[in-house]
Amino acid sequence: MMIYPQSKLLKSLPKQFFASLVAKVNKQISDGHDVINLGQGNPDQPTASHIVKALQVAAENPNNHKYSPFQGFASLKEAAATFYKREYNVDINPEKEVAILFGGKAGLVEIPQCLLNPGEHVLVPDPGYPDYWSGVALAQAEMITMPLKEENHFLPDYTALTDSELEKAKLMFLNYPNNPTGAIANANFFEDTVELAKEHEICVVHDFAYGAIGFNGHKPISFLQTEGAKDVGIEIYTLSKTYNMAGWRVGFAVGNESVISALNLLQDHLYVSLFGAVQEAAVTALTESQSCVRELNALYESRRDVFIGGLQELGWNVVAPEGSFFAWLKVPTGYTSEQFSDLLLEKAHIAVAPGVGFGTWGEGYVRVGLLTSEARLREAVERISKLQIFS
Repeated sequence: MMIYPQSKLLKSLPKQFFASLVAKVNKQISDGHDVINLGQGNPDQPTASHIVKALQVAAENPNNHKYSPFQGFASLKEAAATFYKREYNVDINPEKEVAILFGGKAGLVEIPQCLLNPGEHVLVPDPGYPDYWSGVALAQAEMITMPLKEENHFLPDYTALTDSELEKAKLMFLNYPNNPTGAIANANFFEDTVELAKEHEICVVHDFAYGAIGFNGHKPISFLQTEGAKDVGIEIYTLSKTYNMAGWRVGFAVGNESVISALNLLQDHLYVSLFGAVQEAAVTALTESQSCVRELNALYESRRDVFIGGLQELGWNVVAPEGSFFAWLKVPTGYTSEQFSDLLLEKAHIAVAPGVGFGTWGEGYVRVGLLTSEARLREAVERISKLQIFS
């Protein structure tokens, strides 16, 4: 059999850090251990029944067995605009300011290829979602990292960026509620972001994957609610987390018309659009009853309180996340993030994600996904207590 070498572009892609975590977890399971897996970001609840039924009905329609329009159904774009008006009071032109995506990740990876030439620069949060790096690598661009520090509420400090970095930057990724830290952004931060972007001609891409998940009575705000935001960027929304539709692969980008046009152009060359039945079900999700969203948010908040409260009772100095379904926990003194993750897996059979996998500034933390039952989270706390790390 011939072995064909991979292209230089493929070889330039960042190493998939979490593949090693999955291998470690699978080894523990194969050895017969009951692993509580808190290391991944895969929603554990089913999609709401009214959305599933909409898919079932639409799948029986022969019109959906054909190629759908290249840039998606007008009805789904209109639903995205309706959603943004209802939830955030943001006006969106469905014809010019919406791009349908094969899940949010697709848009995040595609954007650098749409807007950047080889060697140009992107501002990227550190720690941050690793697939930002993948998009930058595919565009053969360069990253400028923005540290997210606890003392700054895990928001980037724009004053720490040099004039040279700001002059070189063409694109900026942001993500609030934040993966992995669980932090949220406020209106003042987004106002500062718009001002910076206008001054330095930077396109802002706000990854709003966890937009529906906020705690303590605070609903996360959209970047596009900020005056002038559509002048300087876009927001990427996915149905994966809001509606437990991770496996459906449907999302959309909204905002700046020129960026949306670029996304649509690239996708015209990569795909024909999503299966029509999935698009019809997405319309149902966005426009019909939102009670499932409110129930899901309450579920995550209850899980958060059970888990974080239990850890605090052990004496672990951890802070409750303000949004997302992740908790960002500072590791005990004397451990790296990877060492502590290995300890939890090998001694307590609990899988968490080491913070260093999200960037240099993730060292010293682990990320926990609140994606199992309260009973299992209580069991995780009990297992950690037996390690007697905090006694």
